[in-house]
Amino acid sequence: MNPFRLDGKISLITGGGTGLGLAMAKCMADAGAKVVLVGRRENELRKAVESIGEMAKFVVHDVTKVASASELATRAGEIAGGPINILVNNAGIHLKKWAVDTTDAEFAAVINTHLSGAFALTRAVAPAMIERKEGSILFITSMAAVFGIPQVAAYSAAKSACAGLVRALATEFSPHGVRVNAIAPGWIDSAMLRGAFAGDPARAQRVLSRTPLQRLGDPTDIGNAAVYLCSPAASFVTGVMLPVDGGVSIGF
Repeated sequence: MNPFRLDGKISLITGGGTGLGLAMAKCMADAGAKVVLVGRRENELRKAVESIGEMAKFVVHDVTKVASASELATRAGEIAGGPINILVNNAGIHLKKWAVDTTDAEFAAVINTHLSGAFALTRAVAPAMIERKEGSILFITSMAAVFGIPQVAAYSAAKSACAGLVRALATEFSPHGVRVNAIAPGWIDSAMLRGAFAGDPARAQRVLSRTPLQRLGDPTDIGNAAVYLCSPAASFVTGVMLPVDGGVSIGF
């Protein structure tokens, strides 16, 4: 049996319609998992499901509506035909703004999407995983949880909190067979990154100058890492934040 396969698993992926979420969904489907994509934009989700094929379904949902997280988990299991084995907390928004200009509402929106929404959904799916003594929960953090980066104070706060949450949840869930890990993507070629670099060529050059592989990552790099961390191949891995960053975090 190939330990990197996900045959028979059902994966719930938030922010799954585009970017890194879609890349992870495609890689997991290729590894044998059924995937349920969650997002706010039905058109994007439909296109994503069509690109993946019969292994994919979708649910339109806003993760910031934390009171309905349990309903989302139930609905996802129903349309996939079984319990959720893998949860990928990937949904996110980006805010590029100086800290002193960031409003309370903007700060709260970032925190609610990246942190509160992820925690609520994790809390919804974890009990069934714990009861079955099997499951994998994956958070997508960021280099902003590793380095101090200007103009992303809200995003840095949210992603740093997610990194701490991974460690705390791993200590609670792992004795019950449920692993909790994170991926910290480096600078990956995506719509969100292009937005962050917009009008700031110096920032883009700084990123490449400190990346030993001398290129941006591809979304598939994150997808393959997600498959590994959620597969039997990583059965003794929990509580880690794996940088997939071309070497940026070695800090040279």
